[in-house]
Amino acid sequence: MKKSNAIIGTVITVEIADDSAREADVEKIFSYFKDIEKRFSIFDPQSEISQINNGRLKKEEYSPQMKEIFKLAEKTMVESNGYFNIVTPTGKYDTSGIVKGWAILNASRMLMSMGLENFYVDAGGDIQAHGKNNTGVPWSVGIRNPFNQEQIVKVVYPGNRGIATSGTYIRGQHIYNPLDKEVPITDILSLTIIGPDVCEADRFATAAFAMGQKGIYFIEELDGFEGYMIDSKGIGTSTSGFVKYTEYKL
Repeated sequence: MKKSNAIIGTVITVEIADDSAREADVEKIFSYFKDIEKRFSIFDPQSEISQINNGRLKKEEYSPQMKEIFKLAEKTMVESNGYFNIVTPTGKYDTSGIVKGWAILNASRMLMSMGLENFYVDAGGDIQAHGKNNTGVPWSVGIRNPFNQEQIVKVVYPGNRGIATSGTYIRGQHIYNPLDKEVPITDILSLTIIGPDVCEADRFATAAFAMGQKGIYFIEELDGFEGYMIDSKGIGTSTSGFVKYTEYKL
């Protein structure tokens, strides 16, 4: 069973390979993402994050979900030496660099709580995979060529881990360096991270991309993570252990 839906400003795809999967299971996942959109969308003036930005909500009034995201964002800022920050150059909060991976992981845990074992959840190319596909082999993920999005330059097998890509080749300069806000990031176009889960991969993909070409070396030193960067000249650079995820294993 495979279904897609446009939510949280991207396309959410859920595929379940278990015979026991029901359409209602997928609909619960889509409902969850709709709730996330209502809470964290900066484009919805009634969302919780918009109310925070407009000064209508005090910290003690934040929802548990919002408090969790703010805490995770603070943790990521510290761990990335300031290269991750949910405060935009305009002084408003924008959690989009961290909430998507967190939501995908939560959705995956929901599927597991339903007794499902073989599935993946994809939100705009950030993916949490689990088990195997409907042919009985591990899920594979293609890394796109930022110069030609129809072309796949790498195929990886993340296993039960998460994968996330940050880049400017689709949405333009929406990622910025918090330590040098005036200078756009132009030396790299995409950075794909494989981590223990998609939440971890997503938050560090955003932070490392903000570092520009230095980001891949940051990931190299980060225990439990591997990455693949494509720079503005089309040159790919990977961390030393990335190759193990390009090998098909049963």
